[in-house]
Amino acid sequence: MNYVDNNFNWLTNEIKNKSFDEVFNHIKNKFDSLPIQFKDSIQKFLSDFPYWGKLDYKNNEYEEIKNKTISLKEHIDDYKWLYNNLVDYRSKKLLFSILYNLYDYNFNNLKDLMDNTYCHYFDLDILKCENETFVDIGSYIGDTTIDFINSYQNYNKIYCYEMTDDIFDTLLKNTSKYPNVECKKKAISDKSEILKFNFSNIDASANKIDENGNTLIEAVSLDDDIKEKVTLIKMDIEGYEQKAIIGAKRHIKEEHPKLLISVYHNHEDLWKIPKIIEEISPGYKFYLRYYGNYIFPTEIVLFGIYEKNK
Repeated sequence: MNYVDNNFNWLTNEIKNKSFDEVFNHIKNKFDSLPIQFKDSIQKFLSDFPYWGKLDYKNNEYEEIKNKTISLKEHIDDYKWLYNNLVDYRSKKLLFSILYNLYDYNFNNLKDLMDNTYCHYFDLDILKCENETFVDIGSYIGDTTIDFINSYQNYNKIYCYEMTDDIFDTLLKNTSKYPNVECKKKAISDKSEILKFNFSNIDASANKIDENGNTLIEAVSLDDDIKEKVTLIKMDIEGYEQKAIIGAKRHIKEEHPKLLISVYHNHEDLWKIPKIIEEISPGYKFYLRYYGNYIFPTEIVLFGIYEKNK
């Protein structure tokens, strides 16, 4: 036992031993006691990016805190499962820090774990790459693809998926000088279908699938759309990652690609996505890395490395 294990056990036991109302009131009281600039910053962020629930303290609206409480109370054993299945103590300390932020608005731990050593997604201590067939799902303007090329120098083939017209045009332009990069204007889901999506008024990278959206897009499963062997998959698709993983079930089960998955767009992906991967293909080893800010936990990446590929 060490201080990271001790801290995690203390926090999870505290949450588990309190009632729902006690946890909710603890989080709410901690939020209410924050300096007004922090409260306003968190409230604006949640308004701009409405993934986690509404928060409007001036009008006594605390849906986001209620949703956090549900996640912590109903799934604390799932978080413990994830902790026990993380490989390194940096990942374990990060999980503790994320939960501590959600429960106590502790900013210091997250600040210490913000990762600026490597490019987003490409931690060279975890991810060993050579001649990969890389699928970049949620490619945006191609920044992640270019970071991959710069980080590893060589590759076999890259597939980029982006669903927004003007962003797709920029993606094509930005990747045009690189060989063997194929861009596809499609969404990725668990099956082939026509989906609707909404444009974000704040950031085009936050355009998301929404049944009430006003724009149509062709969606496919990765298993249907790419038949060749895939060795590396990255996903950042604004909360649609679970369906995309299910739609890549054959690739994951048979080929065991390295997985780089965003797990922060709702209150369940952090624990649920590794469980989905484990159910599809037991044997993956999990890591967490953090590329967000210290106020609200975003840009959390789950690394899934199959043990034979480690």
